[in-house]
Amino acid sequence: MRIVVYGAGSLGSLVGGICQADGHEVTLVGRDPHVSAVQSDGLRVEFPDRTETVHPRATTDGTGLDADLALVTVKAFDTGTAARDLATGTFDAVCSLQNGMGNEETLAAHLDCPVYAGTVTYGAMLREPGVVACTGLGDVVFGPAEGGTGPADDLLTATFGGGGFVAELADDMPRRLWEKLAVNAGINAVTALVRVENGALLDGTANGLACDAARETARVARGHDVWLPNRVAVGAVEAVADATAANTSSMLRDVERERRTEVDAITGFVVDRARTVRDADVSVPVCETTTRLLRAWEEARGLGSE
Repeated sequence: MRIVVYGAGSLGSLVGGICQADGHEVTLVGRDPHVSAVQSDGLRVEFPDRTETVHPRATTDGTGLDADLALVTVKAFDTGTAARDLATGTFDAVCSLQNGMGNEETLAAHLDCPVYAGTVTYGAMLREPGVVACTGLGDVVFGPAEGGTGPADDLLTATFGGGGFVAELADDMPRRLWEKLAVNAGINAVTALVRVENGALLDGTANGLACDAARETARVARGHDVWLPNRVAVGAVEAVADATAANTSSMLRDVERERRTEVDAITGFVVDRARTVRDADVSVPVCETTTRLLRAWEEARGLGSE
Protein backbone atom coordinates (compact mmCIF):
# COMPACT_ATOMS: atom_id res chain seq x y z
CA MET A 1 0.00 0.00 0.00
CA ARG A 2 1.29 3.48 -0.89
CA ILE A 3 0.56 5.92 1.89
CA VAL A 4 1.20 9.65 2.25
CA VAL A 5 1.28 11.04 5.78
CA TYR A 6 0.70 14.77 5.48
CA GLY A 7 1.98 16.33 8.70
CA ALA A 8 5.08 14.51 9.91
CA GLY A 9 5.17 15.90 13.43
CA SER A 10 4.94 13.68 16.48
CA LEU A 11 1.77 11.75 15.64
CA GLY A 12 2.30 11.72 11.89
CA SER A 13 5.84 10.39 12.25
CA LEU A 14 4.70 7.65 14.65
CA VAL A 15 1.81 6.58 12.43
CA GLY A 16 3.99 6.73 9.31
CA GLY A 17 6.77 4.80 11.02
CA ILE A 18 4.42 2.02 12.08
CA CYS A 19 2.89 1.85 8.58
CA GLN A 20 6.38 1.59 7.06
CA ALA A 21 7.31 -1.16 9.52
CA ASP A 22 4.11 -2.99 8.50
CA GLY A 23 5.37 -3.14 4.92
CA HIS A 24 3.65 -0.15 3.35
CA GLU A 25 5.43 2.39 1.15
CA VAL A 26 5.20 5.60 3.15
CA THR A 27 5.94 9.19 2.19
CA LEU A 28 6.16 11.65 5.07
CA VAL A 29 5.34 15.28 4.35
CA GLY A 30 6.86 17.54 6.98
CA ARG A 31 9.37 20.24 7.72
CA ASP A 32 13.09 20.53 8.07
CA PRO A 33 15.22 19.63 9.94
CA HIS A 34 13.08 16.54 10.61
CA VAL A 35 12.61 15.70 6.92
CA SER A 36 16.34 16.04 6.18
CA ALA A 37 17.17 13.76 9.10
CA VAL A 38 14.74 11.08 7.87
CA GLN A 39 16.12 11.37 4.34
CA SER A 40 19.71 10.85 5.49
CA ASP A 41 19.41 8.41 8.40
CA GLY A 42 15.88 7.04 8.41
CA LEU A 43 13.23 7.42 11.09
CA ARG A 44 13.97 5.96 14.52
CA VAL A 45 10.80 4.90 16.32
CA GLU A 46 11.17 4.33 20.06
CA PHE A 47 8.53 2.03 21.55
CA PRO A 48 8.26 1.22 25.27
CA ASP A 49 9.91 -2.17 24.69
CA ARG A 50 12.03 -1.72 21.57
CA THR A 51 13.45 0.68 18.99
CA GLU A 52 13.08 0.31 15.22
CA THR A 53 14.62 2.31 12.39
CA VAL A 54 12.58 2.50 9.20
CA HIS A 55 13.24 4.31 5.95
CA PRO A 56 10.14 6.03 4.56
CA ARG A 57 10.40 8.65 1.86
CA ALA A 58 10.28 12.19 3.22
CA THR A 59 9.63 15.54 1.60
CA THR A 60 8.74 19.12 2.46
CA ASP A 61 6.56 19.42 -0.66
CA GLY A 62 3.06 17.99 -0.30
CA THR A 63 1.89 18.80 -3.83
CA GLY A 64 1.54 16.48 -6.82
CA LEU A 65 1.68 13.26 -4.80
CA ASP A 66 0.15 9.95 -5.92
CA ALA A 67 -0.80 7.23 -3.44
CA ASP A 68 -3.54 4.85 -2.42
CA LEU A 69 -4.23 6.73 0.79
CA ALA A 70 -3.36 10.05 2.43
CA LEU A 71 -3.41 10.35 6.22
CA VAL A 72 -3.73 13.93 7.48
CA THR A 73 -2.08 14.67 10.84
CA VAL A 74 -1.50 18.44 10.77
CA LYS A 75 -2.84 20.87 13.35
CA ALA A 76 -6.49 21.72 12.69
CA PHE A 77 -5.70 25.29 11.61
CA ASP A 78 -3.47 23.91 8.83
CA THR A 79 -6.16 21.64 7.37
CA GLY A 80 -6.99 24.09 4.58
CA THR A 81 -3.38 24.14 3.41
CA ALA A 82 -3.24 20.35 3.55
CA ALA A 83 -6.45 20.06 1.55
CA ARG A 84 -5.23 22.41 -1.17
CA ASP A 85 -1.90 20.59 -1.46
CA LEU A 86 -3.48 17.14 -1.54
CA ALA A 87 -5.96 18.31 -4.19
CA THR A 88 -3.02 18.59 -6.61
CA GLY A 89 -2.31 14.86 -6.20
CA THR A 90 -4.20 11.61 -6.75
CA PHE A 91 -5.55 9.41 -3.94
CA ASP A 92 -8.17 6.71 -3.57
CA ALA A 93 -9.10 8.03 -0.12
CA VAL A 94 -8.04 10.53 2.53
CA CYS A 95 -8.38 10.04 6.29
CA SER A 96 -8.07 12.72 8.96
CA LEU A 97 -6.36 11.62 12.19
CA GLN A 98 -6.47 15.11 13.68
CA ASN A 99 -7.65 16.72 16.88
CA GLY A 100 -10.79 18.79 16.89
CA MET A 101 -13.84 18.87 14.65
CA GLY A 102 -14.55 20.22 11.20
CA ASN A 103 -11.42 18.85 9.54
CA GLU A 104 -13.23 16.31 7.38
CA GLU A 105 -15.56 18.97 5.98
CA THR A 106 -12.58 21.14 5.03
CA LEU A 107 -10.87 18.24 3.29
CA ALA A 108 -14.01 17.15 1.46
CA ALA A 109 -14.53 20.66 0.10
CA HIS A 110 -11.27 20.38 -1.86
CA LEU A 111 -10.96 16.67 -2.67
CA ASP A 112 -12.89 14.42 -5.02
CA CYS A 113 -12.13 11.15 -3.22
CA PRO A 114 -13.79 9.61 -0.11
CA VAL A 115 -12.85 11.42 3.12
CA TYR A 116 -12.71 9.32 6.27
CA ALA A 117 -12.40 10.27 9.93
CA GLY A 118 -10.18 8.66 12.52
CA THR A 119 -9.22 8.93 16.16
CA VAL A 120 -5.83 7.94 17.57
CA THR A 121 -5.05 7.41 21.25
CA TYR A 122 -1.38 6.51 20.87
CA GLY A 123 0.93 8.94 22.62
CA ALA A 124 3.71 10.40 20.49
CA MET A 125 6.61 12.80 20.99
CA LEU A 126 9.21 14.01 18.51
CA ARG A 127 12.41 13.65 20.54
CA GLU A 128 14.68 15.27 17.96
CA PRO A 129 14.89 15.41 14.16
CA GLY A 130 14.56 11.87 12.87
CA VAL A 131 13.47 10.37 16.21
CA VAL A 132 9.89 9.83 17.41
CA ALA A 133 8.84 8.11 20.63
CA CYS A 134 5.63 6.20 21.31
CA THR A 135 4.82 7.49 24.80
CA GLY A 136 1.67 5.44 25.25
CA LEU A 137 0.00 2.54 23.47
CA GLY A 138 -3.57 3.03 22.30
CA ASP A 139 -5.74 2.35 19.29
CA VAL A 140 -6.86 3.72 15.94
CA VAL A 141 -10.57 3.93 15.14
CA PHE A 142 -11.62 4.93 11.63
CA GLY A 143 -14.63 5.04 9.35
CA PRO A 144 -16.65 7.27 7.03
CA ALA A 145 -16.96 10.72 8.59
CA GLU A 146 -20.74 10.67 8.17
CA GLY A 147 -21.08 7.20 9.72
CA GLY A 148 -22.13 3.88 8.24
CA THR A 149 -19.99 2.08 5.68
CA GLY A 150 -18.02 3.53 2.80
CA PRO A 151 -16.18 2.72 -0.42
CA ALA A 152 -12.72 2.78 1.18
CA ASP A 153 -13.43 0.54 4.18
CA ASP A 154 -11.23 -2.25 2.83
CA LEU A 155 -8.43 0.16 1.96
CA LEU A 156 -8.31 1.63 5.47
CA THR A 157 -8.61 -1.82 7.04
CA ALA A 158 -5.65 -3.04 5.01
CA THR A 159 -3.67 0.04 6.04
CA PHE A 160 -4.16 -0.34 9.78
CA GLY A 161 -4.57 -4.12 9.96
CA GLY A 162 -0.94 -5.12 9.44
CA GLY A 163 -0.27 -5.86 13.09
CA GLY A 164 1.47 -2.67 14.13
CA PHE A 165 -1.76 -1.02 15.28
CA VAL A 166 -4.69 -1.94 17.46
CA ALA A 167 -7.35 -0.79 15.01
CA GLU A 168 -11.11 -0.81 14.52
CA LEU A 169 -13.36 0.04 11.59
CA ALA A 170 -16.38 1.84 13.08
CA ASP A 171 -19.77 2.71 11.59
CA ASP A 172 -20.52 5.35 14.25
CA MET A 173 -17.75 7.87 13.65
CA PRO A 174 -19.88 10.95 14.43
CA ARG A 175 -20.31 9.69 18.01
CA ARG A 176 -16.64 8.68 18.21
CA LEU A 177 -15.55 12.14 17.05
CA TRP A 178 -17.75 13.92 19.58
CA GLU A 179 -16.47 11.65 22.35
CA LYS A 180 -12.89 12.47 21.39
CA LEU A 181 -13.84 16.15 21.28
CA ALA A 182 -15.12 15.84 24.86
CA VAL A 183 -11.77 14.36 25.87
CA ASN A 184 -9.87 17.14 24.10
CA ALA A 185 -12.10 19.83 25.60
CA GLY A 186 -11.65 18.42 29.07
CA ILE A 187 -7.96 17.60 28.95
CA ASN A 188 -6.23 19.84 26.42
CA ALA A 189 -7.87 23.14 27.27
CA VAL A 190 -7.71 22.71 31.05
CA THR A 191 -4.13 21.43 31.20
CA ALA A 192 -3.01 24.24 28.88
CA LEU A 193 -4.48 26.87 31.18
CA VAL A 194 -3.59 25.29 34.51
CA ARG A 195 -0.15 24.15 33.25
CA VAL A 196 -0.35 20.61 34.65
CA GLU A 197 0.19 17.09 33.35
CA ASN A 198 -2.87 15.02 32.45
CA GLY A 199 -2.94 13.12 35.73
CA ALA A 200 -3.65 16.31 37.67
CA LEU A 201 -7.19 16.23 36.24
CA LEU A 202 -8.14 13.13 38.21
CA ASP A 203 -9.17 15.04 41.35
CA GLY A 204 -9.67 18.49 42.81
CA THR A 205 -10.79 21.65 41.05
CA ALA A 206 -9.08 20.69 37.78
CA ASN A 207 -11.14 17.49 37.68
CA GLY A 208 -14.33 19.49 38.05
CA LEU A 209 -13.38 21.81 35.20
CA ALA A 210 -12.43 18.93 32.89
CA CYS A 211 -15.62 16.99 33.64
CA ASP A 212 -17.80 20.08 33.18
CA ALA A 213 -16.21 20.73 29.77
CA ALA A 214 -16.91 17.12 28.79
CA ARG A 215 -20.55 17.37 29.92
CA GLU A 216 -21.03 20.57 27.93
CA THR A 217 -19.59 18.88 24.84
CA ALA A 218 -21.92 15.91 25.28
CA ARG A 219 -24.96 18.20 25.60
CA VAL A 220 -24.05 19.99 22.38
CA ALA A 221 -23.51 16.65 20.62
CA ARG A 222 -27.00 15.51 21.64
CA GLY A 223 -28.35 18.83 20.40
CA HIS A 224 -26.99 17.88 17.00
CA ASP A 225 -28.53 14.40 17.03
CA VAL A 226 -25.41 12.53 18.17
CA TRP A 227 -26.22 10.48 21.29
CA LEU A 228 -23.37 10.93 23.75
CA PRO A 229 -24.39 10.53 27.43
CA ASN A 230 -22.69 12.79 29.98
CA ARG A 231 -21.37 9.80 31.92
CA VAL A 232 -19.70 8.40 28.80
CA ALA A 233 -18.02 11.72 28.02
CA VAL A 234 -16.83 12.19 31.61
CA GLY A 235 -15.70 8.56 31.81
CA ALA A 236 -13.66 8.99 28.64
CA VAL A 237 -11.91 12.09 30.03
CA GLU A 238 -11.02 10.36 33.29
CA ALA A 239 -9.90 7.16 31.55
CA VAL A 240 -7.56 9.04 29.22
CA ALA A 241 -6.24 11.24 32.04
CA ASP A 242 -5.49 8.12 34.07
CA ALA A 243 -3.87 6.23 31.18
CA THR A 244 -1.72 9.25 30.24
CA ALA A 245 -1.20 10.66 33.73
CA ALA A 246 2.47 11.53 33.20
CA ASN A 247 1.92 13.00 29.73
CA THR A 248 1.84 16.65 28.72
CA SER A 249 -1.10 17.40 26.42
CA SER A 250 -0.41 18.70 22.94
CA MET A 251 -2.10 22.01 23.77
CA LEU A 252 0.01 22.50 26.88
CA ARG A 253 3.13 21.82 24.79
CA ASP A 254 1.96 24.49 22.36
CA VAL A 255 1.48 26.98 25.19
CA GLU A 256 4.87 26.16 26.71
CA ARG A 257 6.50 26.76 23.33
CA GLU A 258 4.36 29.83 22.62
CA ARG A 259 2.80 28.32 19.51
CA ARG A 260 -0.72 28.68 18.20
CA THR A 261 -3.13 26.16 19.76
CA GLU A 262 -6.04 24.17 18.31
CA VAL A 263 -8.56 25.89 20.57
CA ASP A 264 -10.76 26.97 17.65
CA ALA A 265 -11.34 23.35 16.60
CA ILE A 266 -11.86 22.07 20.17
CA THR A 267 -13.65 24.20 22.78
CA GLY A 268 -14.20 26.90 20.16
CA PHE A 269 -16.07 24.34 18.06
CA VAL A 270 -18.23 23.40 21.05
CA VAL A 271 -19.10 27.07 21.61
CA ASP A 272 -19.95 27.62 17.94
CA ARG A 273 -22.14 24.51 17.72
CA ALA A 274 -23.93 25.37 20.97
CA ARG A 275 -25.28 28.45 19.20
CA THR A 276 -26.82 26.35 16.41
CA VAL A 277 -28.64 23.70 18.46
CA ARG A 278 -32.23 23.55 17.28
CA ASP A 279 -35.07 24.31 19.70
CA ALA A 280 -32.84 24.45 22.78
CA ASP A 281 -30.75 26.82 24.82
CA VAL A 282 -27.49 25.01 25.51
CA SER A 283 -25.15 26.77 27.91
CA VAL A 284 -21.41 25.99 27.71
CA PRO A 285 -19.78 28.35 30.24
CA VAL A 286 -16.60 26.32 30.83
CA CYS A 287 -15.90 25.83 27.13
CA GLU A 288 -16.68 29.49 26.45
CA THR A 289 -14.37 30.72 29.22
CA THR A 290 -11.46 28.43 28.30
CA THR A 291 -11.86 29.42 24.65
CA ARG A 292 -11.79 33.13 25.41
CA LEU A 293 -8.78 32.76 27.73
CA LEU A 294 -6.77 30.76 25.20
CA ARG A 295 -7.68 33.10 22.34
CA ALA A 296 -6.67 36.09 24.48
CA TRP A 297 -3.35 34.38 25.24
CA GLU A 298 -2.78 33.81 21.50
CA GLU A 299 -3.74 37.35 20.53
CA ALA A 300 -1.32 38.81 23.08
CA ARG A 301 1.49 36.92 21.32
CA GLY A 302 0.32 37.50 17.76
CA LEU A 303 -0.59 33.83 17.31
CA GLY A 304 -4.22 34.15 16.30
CA SER A 305 -5.86 33.21 13.02
CA GLU A 306 -4.24 34.62 9.93
